[in-house]
Amino acid sequence: MGEPGGIGPEIAVAAFQKLGGRIGQHALKLVGDPDVFRALGDVPASAILAGRKVAAPRKPGFADPVNTLAVTDAIDTAVSLALKGAAAAVVTAPIHKASLMQGGFEYPGHTEYLARLTGADRAVMMLSGGGLRVVPLTVHIPLAQVPGKITKRDIVETGEIVLNALKWDFGIGRPRLAVAGLNPHAGESGEIGREDVEIVTPAVEALRGTGCEVRGPLSADTMFHTDARAKYDAALCMYHDQALIPLKTLAFWEGVNITLGLSIVRTSPDHGTALDIAGQGKADPRSMIAAIELAAKMADARYG
Repeated sequence: MGEPGGIGPEIAVAAFQKLGGRIGQHALKLVGDPDVFRALGDVPASAILAGRKVAAPRKPGFADPVNTLAVTDAIDTAVSLALKGAAAAVVTAPIHKASLMQGGFEYPGHTEYLARLTGADRAVMMLSGGGLRVVPLTVHIPLAQVPGKITKRDIVETGEIVLNALKWDFGIGRPRLAVAGLNPHAGESGEIGREDVEIVTPAVEALRGTGCEVRGPLSADTMFHTDARAKYDAALCMYHDQALIPLKTLAFWEGVNITLGLSIVRTSPDHGTALDIAGQGKADPRSMIAAIELAAKMADARYG
């Protein structure tokens, strides 16, 4: 369901209707307050897994903290079904982090909460779209803090999770990983910062020990043109914008957020709650549809 006051319920219902309630061999189910979904379109009662009712009626354009438990209950229910094998994958609609935190939610976002629910040691965010897959090593932190947060261990552990996901969730037999440098021109052999020489390069060498093709550190300004993208299956970037700018340039309306490292398959649209257009009939369901389609493909690859 996501944030009731945002576009999440709208695009969930729109995607359900456009896909005819199925994706491949999988029936689609909407999880959350039934009244929220029914107010947005014709949805069979059998397609709704009823969750906790919203404490305050849905008001498009307004994220009410009193509805925090209804939002998190929908996530809890969907994840529980996936953990039991009763669902092949979980696709989450956008949540409003500030509102949830005001309502007592203690996590920065979906990724961290899903890691806790599934018992994952490390959850990794991947964005996919336009023929590109990117992973930011550091995510929602100030740019000034990025250099101090980059370690060889984090690069290696994140890279291993990405390579395993490419094998088992994307069906790529021998995955290829490109690793971006932190500094301009990947540091110019240490002339423009030492991080790429002292941290990124040793991590890349360690990742090559997995038997996969791993290249880097690469200059981020030449990694994303058409010819360069053909040489790798995913790009591991050092910070948020380094990864998301090329992805959103290529696939702004069809980008998908994927959480790797979990014992379940989870995807989501690559956009927020869009409170400014909620309830106006302007919400575009393409990213939600892409998230559902990719979740089904990943589940089929993982579970056969």
